[in-house]
This record gives sequence, C-alpha cells and structure tokens, in this order.
Amino acid sequence: MEKLTKIIKYLDQFLEVDKFEDKSFNGLQIEGRKEVKKIAFTVSAGAEIFSEILDEDPDLIVVHHGIFWKGANPSIKGWMKDRVKPLIENDVSLYACHLPLDGHKEVGNNAQILKELGGYPDREFACDAGVAIGWEGDLKGNIFEIKRRLEEFLDVDCKLLDFGPDQVSKVAVVSGSGGKSIYEAIDKDIDLLITGEETDIAELAKDAKINVIFGGHYATETTGIIALKKKIQENFNVETLFFDFPTDL
Repeated sequence: MEKLTKIIKYLDQFLEVDKFEDKSFNGLQIEGRKEVKKIAFTVSAGAEIFSEILDEDPDLIVVHHGIFWKGANPSIKGWMKDRVKPLIENDVSLYACHLPLDGHKEVGNNAQILKELGGYPDREFACDAGVAIGWEGDLKGNIFEIKRRLEEFLDVDCKLLDFGPDQVSKVAVVSGSGGKSIYEAIDKDIDLLITGEETDIAELAKDAKINVIFGGHYATETTGIIALKKKIQENFNVETLFFDFPTDL
C-alpha cells in the first residue's frame, strides 16, 4: 500500500507534466481515497470503462485521455455528472497524462514503438510549443517487414502507403492523430512515418515518395500506458492492472 500523494508526485515529476502546453488538464483530475493498493491503467476515460474497471476495486485509474480538457465546459452536470459519479461514489482517483505520455523518451507511446521495432528515439520530432511529442530514429529494415512487426506488436492490421523506398533507414513516429506531421517528415527526408489514425495524405505521400504506416489511434496509444504500468509496478508496492478497450479507430 502507498500514499496517493506519493504516487501522484512521482507521476508528475517522471512524466514532466508541467513542461507541456496541452489541451488536457494533465495530472490528478479526481481525488479519491488517500491510500492506494491497486492501480488500473487504460487508454481512455468513459462511463462504461469506469463501470468495468470498478469491478476490480482499484484505488486509482491512470489514463492517457482524461475527462477534463481546456476549452470544454467544466460544469459537472448532465452526462458529465453521470460520467464522474461512479468515481466519486467509490472514492476512486483519476490521473490523466496526454501529451506527456506521447512524448516521454522512456515510456512514451512513440519511443516504445521505435524501440520495439529496433530503433531508438534519438531525435526530437513533431514538437508542440517547443516540446517533442514524437521521435525520430535510425532504423534500417524492409518496409513490409516493419509493417508486419508493428502489426504483431500492436495486435492490429496496419494500413501501409508504400510510396517510398522498400529499404528504410530513417523513421519517425507520432502516435494518435499525427498524420499532419508528414510535412515535417518530408522536410527531414524521413523514409517512413508511423502514426495512428488514417488521414487523407495519400497523394501527398505519393508525390513526396515517403512511406506511411497507420496503426490506429487507439492501438498506437496503448504502448505508453502499458510501459507506464510496468514502471509503477517496479517502483511502488501496489498491484497494477491494464484494461484494453479497443475502439477500432
């Protein structure tokens, strides 16, 4: 068992949440019980997700996509009241880490994908307000083999736009909705851009002769939360669980 304040302090510092200018209110979004024995990790927040997770009686839920976002109405009423009610009634905390979990060099979504494929996050990519969200690295391999390995890692069918060289050496990764980073990839002579959700950049990729792999928004953002779960398990005397709620997006 650990103190909630101790875990939150560790997460805030380890993920460097303060250095990101994010639409998400990163950090502790809902405060529950003071002692933590079990932590649930999952990608997104939602009423049905909370309902299923709460069956396992966690003290803290850690998500990539939280429930409070800048620019949204902060009122706890209507559907939002129904959404947070289970957490409040069960005295369960909710912690969100959006861009900090995309850009983290050790446990981040993009670093994890690069390392799994045999590369390393050597160079910053897709910076937001001067802070890296994606990563670029040297990764030599065949584009079709890389696609196969990524599909195996993410357990999804990936979409490949094979308009660049079959043998690649420079790869950039921006999980989620990172397709707009293709312009930066072109400028940096990247051979392969790996991102999440599909966007209509086929003609651009074809003309620029660059490869693109779409792994799905959800799937590409499971990697960081799973790595963060392992990190917490190593550093705290708590039970950790990962919950998978694929969206097919």
